[in-house]
Amino acid sequence: MEYYPLRIFLVIVFIVSCGQNLAAQESGWQADRERIEQLEEERPGYNWRESGVPDYELPEVLRTTSGSTVQNKEEWPRRRRHILELFRTHMYGRRPGPPEELSFEVVQEDPQAMKGRATLRRVAIKSRHEGRRHEFELILFLPNDVSGAIPVFMLMNNRAPSNTDPTRKEKSGFWPAEEVIDRGYGIAAIQNNDLAPDDEDRYHEGVIRLFEGEDASVDREADAWMALAAWGWGASRVMDYFESESGIDNSKVALLGHSRGGKAALWAGAEDTRFSIVISNNSGSGGAALSRRRFGETVKAVNGFDHWFAENYMAFNDREEALPFDQHMLISLMAPRAVYIASAGEDLWADPRGEFLSLAHASPAYGLWGYEAVEPDEMPPLDQPLVAGPRGYHIRSGGHNLTPEDWNHYMDFADRWWNRGQ
Repeated sequence: MEYYPLRIFLVIVFIVSCGQNLAAQESGWQADRERIEQLEEERPGYNWRESGVPDYELPEVLRTTSGSTVQNKEEWPRRRRHILELFRTHMYGRRPGPPEELSFEVVQEDPQAMKGRATLRRVAIKSRHEGRRHEFELILFLPNDVSGAIPVFMLMNNRAPSNTDPTRKEKSGFWPAEEVIDRGYGIAAIQNNDLAPDDEDRYHEGVIRLFEGEDASVDREADAWMALAAWGWGASRVMDYFESESGIDNSKVALLGHSRGGKAALWAGAEDTRFSIVISNNSGSGGAALSRRRFGETVKAVNGFDHWFAENYMAFNDREEALPFDQHMLISLMAPRAVYIASAGEDLWADPRGEFLSLAHASPAYGLWGYEAVEPDEMPPLDQPLVAGPRGYHIRSGGHNLTPEDWNHYMDFADRWWNRGQ
């Protein structure tokens, strides 16, 4: 009898502990049951439930090929180069550097845009390489009432050009230029299709042809660059322009992409460390979401767009466990720079939990700079952003889109990271 109080105490501790663990799991976002059932009916060939996620083991971010572990930030660059090479070889392909000749021409400048609140600048970014030429346009608004060099948000636009209409006759929440200007930031946009048409038959007609000539689609290597890498190449040329302009703070440029544009933005940010903040909005498979979860969009599904990734990536259709990396390692390539991942509650195709887990499992790389880990069980509820030093995450109510609400979270994050005192 004298042991009963101890037994009762242990039972109480066990119940409380289990209750706390369960509360931790349920305090964050949970997929809506009706949405799951809807998707199971509409797209029955895919997994929409956590119970359907297979057991998996992620490669360790800091574990080298020799089996040792990176111990400090001085050892990170070598490991980073190896991870970068893995992604180039097996997934995104190898993009070239700048062309032989690169020039910038301002084709329009209006210092009284937005009723005098901003200056509009349209810039033709011109490349010449081995006698071939290519040109694409940058749209840029800069606030008129901000002194000194101006930080800029740049969107890689994968939607119609009307979403970034420089005349502002047509305004879209996808690119809320007026709101960004009012927050004291510049806002820029490029059209992804100008770099590589988002088409399996024509993707090579832009900058890929600039480097590879008229036969750019013929007999290419299995690790050749494709559309996503070409879009990111264009973002880097914009950075070249920003570095040439004293009125732009090129140390404070945030690169943003949505959906397939978000996939491209993450890879561009991995390839080009000049971007201070890299933002992925609803990027899903091939972007922020862990591939090994096989939730919603899978590697095989995303490879249905066979002009996005290098041919080598096809080898992992239905073989995610064979990947020598996963997307948490892509996120780690941003360290110690800032990265923000965003999801949407109804966008289960993009696997919101898998997007958050990539951010969490990239924590060891950020830990080399003393930043605390984002734990896998810390996924926040809907519409409550999580910010941990140079990392941000939110899951917004609603579906697959880039909204003014998302933009406000990104600007709030930039205010903090760039210490703008807003």
